[in-house]
Amino acid sequence: MSIFRPFKGFRPKKDKVDKVASRPYDVLNSAEAREEVKDNPYSFLHVVKPEVDLPENVDLYSQQVYDKAKENLQHLIDEGMFFQDDKPYFYIYAQTMNGKTQYGLVGCSGVEDYMNGIIKKHELTRPDKEEDRMNHVRNTNVNAEPVFFTYRDNEKIDAIVNEVIKELPEYDFTTDDGFGHHFWVIKNEDYIKDIQNIFAEEIKYQYVADGHHRTAAAALVGNERKKNNPNHTGDEEYNFFMSVLFPASQLTIIDYNRVVKDLNGLSEQEFIEKLKNSFEIEEKGETEYKPCCLHNFSMYLGGKWYSLTAKAGTYKEDDPIGVLDVTILTNEVLAPHLDIQDLRRSKRIDFVGGIRGLGELKRRVDSGEMKVAFALYPVSMDQLMNIADNDLIMPPKVTWFEPKLRSGLVFHSLD
Repeated sequence: MSIFRPFKGFRPKKDKVDKVASRPYDVLNSAEAREEVKDNPYSFLHVVKPEVDLPENVDLYSQQVYDKAKENLQHLIDEGMFFQDDKPYFYIYAQTMNGKTQYGLVGCSGVEDYMNGIIKKHELTRPDKEEDRMNHVRNTNVNAEPVFFTYRDNEKIDAIVNEVIKELPEYDFTTDDGFGHHFWVIKNEDYIKDIQNIFAEEIKYQYVADGHHRTAAAALVGNERKKNNPNHTGDEEYNFFMSVLFPASQLTIIDYNRVVKDLNGLSEQEFIEKLKNSFEIEEKGETEYKPCCLHNFSMYLGGKWYSLTAKAGTYKEDDPIGVLDVTILTNEVLAPHLDIQDLRRSKRIDFVGGIRGLGELKRRVDSGEMKVAFALYPVSMDQLMNIADNDLIMPPKVTWFEPKLRSGLVFHSLD
């Protein structure tokens, strides 16, 4: 079964938490981050995107950047913005979006579980991004941002969470995007023991939902320290890394869409004619069209929306990867007609999180930046976990989770 244990978290002062809490490092670029921290010296972006305090032309992967992250973190601690809990606790981090609240347990997952496959992945990671996050951990000596995990629902854990949240939260604030963030500290020793035991005895796997690179980095640095410590016991804090675990039933995956720069030399009509081999096509005109179900796609081309429904034979129901809509789109459209063979490396395709809405797809095509856009029906949590359970890897850019975890509510020291 799986490792999940409490830790002595570093947390922000209650009256500063809304200033400290920031968006995660990978959802905004350096220019956006600079703008966000302009009048806020307390933002945790100073730690997770420390280039905001360096010249604009700085190499984002230089030692100077990682040194700045360490310096900025220590400055926030020295200034009294953060304090460390005196005992190991679990925490509850809840988020409210559009009237729906999801409740995650914050604790530490095990490096060994990552290395031996108890922590299940569904995406490949890029070595350069892994190394970047590893350097951040090595230099700051902390897991600055939590990774977003899920697990199959457990009634005993639900019961504990439901008891804890009857109390007033330690932190409770709403961010500019309208999302609510609520945070409790679990100090009841019986609850702490019970949670740890339930994971050890009943939760077979933990699943990476969001944050594959941060997960890999945290685990690989922990494993690195194990190998370099001749007195390693297995109880050192570097054997564990911070995670937030949500029950699968509470999570919703939203769509992750595609925009393409050109039609690979085809006219619009020629392109549509080629698609008829694989799809039933229905023109929707200027009215936005959102996919209604699996194997139904939305396409925006030439100022018009289209419904594309995959024909029988374009996917395999008994193949967890082959049945995915992203696979159908790649195999029936992107690769054969648009000559996009490698989604990770092609410069002719870009990916748009569904949180931006269909209007963002229309905008990018109408602007002339892109030629065609495709909106997909989102995958389900069951599909994600089925793929992970079979040790399979999803194609790139399939899952988009909202709301994103805020950084800076708590962090974990490797000492």
